[in-house]
Amino acid sequence: MRPQKLLIMSVSAGMGHTRAAEALRACALDNPAVGEVMHLDTMDFVTAGFRKIYTDFYVKLVDKAPTLWGYLYNYTNGAKPDGSMERLRRGLERMNARALRKQIRTLKPDAIICTHFLPAEMLARLTRIGELSCPVWVQVTDFDLHRLWVHEGMAGYFAANEEVAFRMRAQGIAAQAIEVTGIPIMPAFGQAPERSVCAAEYGLDPARTTLLLMGGGAGVGSLETIAQRLMGLETDFQLVVLAGRNTQTLAALQALAQTYPGRLFPQGFTNTVERLMACADLVITKPGGLTTSECMAMGLPMIVNSPIPGQEERNADFLLEQGVALKAFDGVTLEYRVRLLLGQPETLAAMRERSRALGRPDAAQQVLAKVLA
Repeated sequence: MRPQKLLIMSVSAGMGHTRAAEALRACALDNPAVGEVMHLDTMDFVTAGFRKIYTDFYVKLVDKAPTLWGYLYNYTNGAKPDGSMERLRRGLERMNARALRKQIRTLKPDAIICTHFLPAEMLARLTRIGELSCPVWVQVTDFDLHRLWVHEGMAGYFAANEEVAFRMRAQGIAAQAIEVTGIPIMPAFGQAPERSVCAAEYGLDPARTTLLLMGGGAGVGSLETIAQRLMGLETDFQLVVLAGRNTQTLAALQALAQTYPGRLFPQGFTNTVERLMACADLVITKPGGLTTSECMAMGLPMIVNSPIPGQEERNADFLLEQGVALKAFDGVTLEYRVRLLLGQPETLAAMRERSRALGRPDAAQQVLAKVLA
């Protein structure tokens, strides 16, 4: 068989969909059955106004009005596909996606994998009207299934776990079209880097209990506020705080670190977060599907921060039910959870083993194996 040309499509509304797409692309580059692999952000091929709604508005809504986002999440999940609002929404999508249709015709892929429901919905219509003939696959990137992910004419679906697969079948997707693979993450998270080597890279003590803080949340506070609270605990541990590209937050954390030398380690953006995870005993994070999948692949217990209503709440429920995480909804609760786990090493160890058992570091490889079969 000739090498396949793959197209992976995401949407830059939040980072999870993009990171899943990049994980698939990274694995495809090493697959001899793939001749060419491309990753397109759907937002690069729509009008500026449409892009603003799907990216800027989404981010602001989640940040400033999470309760409203939760209402919209549940409302759209229960809306009838043939309702007037849904028909209007799909009509706007078609009007704003002409450049995308042209780009797909130019690329002529052998198969398409969507890591967001928007391109899947657009391509389902093109398949239905005969404008697209290659198979389209859908990778759901949370531990929940929203109705907007479900479309006729898809070649197959990839689910994070058995419950999501069950929900897919309940929404009419044929059982033979569903594969339970997990959520694709970068190959590096399955390679178990050496803790002592990674700790030396960041000036950490590999023998000391290490907490990794990766995100604040509504009700819990900013990263520097959380770090300040945790530094007040009398327990002996070192805290690594990942500020990402937020230079203001990083500067505030660096100033705070002067008060706690050898205990507080602020970090900016990194492409090798798996090396920080290799140093950690406990991760404090928002419960995104990608981040939590990375943690489980590394066998890490979690405390999840104030999940936003909607997909993050559903993710948090799954993690709590599986015994790999606790939930903190404000700063006081976060402090209590940290005290609890650090005071009960046997509980932390059990969570670590459960997390490792649930991890699916080879999810991307499984997806590609099915698509290329």
